Amino acid sequence: MTSDSPFTCVLDARARLGECPVWSVAEAVLYFVDITGRTLNRFDPVAGTSRAMPVPEDIGCVGLAEGGGFIAGLRSGLWRLDSGGRPEEMLARNPEDQTASRFNDGRTDPAGRFFAGTIDEPKAGRNAHLYRYDRRGLADMGGGLLTSNGLAFSPDGRFLYHADTPAFTVYRYPYDVETGGLGPRQVWVHLTPTESDRGRPDGAAVDAEGHYWVALYEGGRVQRYAPDGRLVGEYPVPARCPTMVAFGGEDLRTLYVTSARDGRPAEELERLPFSGGLFAMRVDTPGRPEPLFVAGR
Repeated sequence: MTSDSPFTCVLDARARLGECPVWSVAEAVLYFVDITGRTLNRFDPVAGTSRAMPVPEDIGCVGLAEGGGFIAGLRSGLWRLDSGGRPEEMLARNPEDQTASRFNDGRTDPAGRFFAGTIDEPKAGRNAHLYRYDRRGLADMGGGLLTSNGLAFSPDGRFLYHADTPAFTVYRYPYDVETGGLGPRQVWVHLTPTESDRGRPDGAAVDAEGHYWVALYEGGRVQRYAPDGRLVGEYPVPARCPTMVAFGGEDLRTLYVTSARDGRPAEELERLPFSGGLFAMRVDTPGRPEPLFVAGR
């Protein structure tokens, strides 16, 4: 899994559950979260430095906000954070049982709205949901999920991709950028687990050609899918549990991937010592700048 990997560890973050990398074009830095480590992290690839900013709750996702700061999905709800990661204002409360639910993956749409889903932590009742937040408040876009993940928009904004990780499935919805409305959900990619490989779709990003790149948790690799759902590339990662990808760098041709080390066996961590790290590889097709969350959109 490691010797032929095109990814290199650019930051030995030792994150418990690293997630949600997002590149700031304005700052030329990568932000990412450690969900259960409760930090928002700022990585400067030129300086090779990183700063961990503590947050008071589990933090599942983060998006860059217009005017500075962030929108973030915490256990209790969606919040505005200042540039140092400090909570400033709750935008919407998590409407689910917070003892068994928290916000997980999130993504800003091309118009500045924020989409975020939850995780059903007991994995018992398919109680997780996907939500949209804008000036109208928090809207339930669909439930019956175990772990909402893999959010990404096609370059033309006509489709929303969304994964339910334990279901090994990536869905695709027709999307209306003007209204924020979703069309009928379609199964777009379904993975079949085996006894030795339970890699399942976690966080994702779409490149400028519309290809969907997704990290496979417990699969030790990143996959690239064409817009028609064909698997067209597979890239091993030096960690069993990569969690999410993001495009960054000056030309948006560096693919970053976060990873996790919490709960992994000692033998695995000895074999894959950079688990929980931030990895990167160069790619031919660039990504696209992330839209900013616009308050009042």
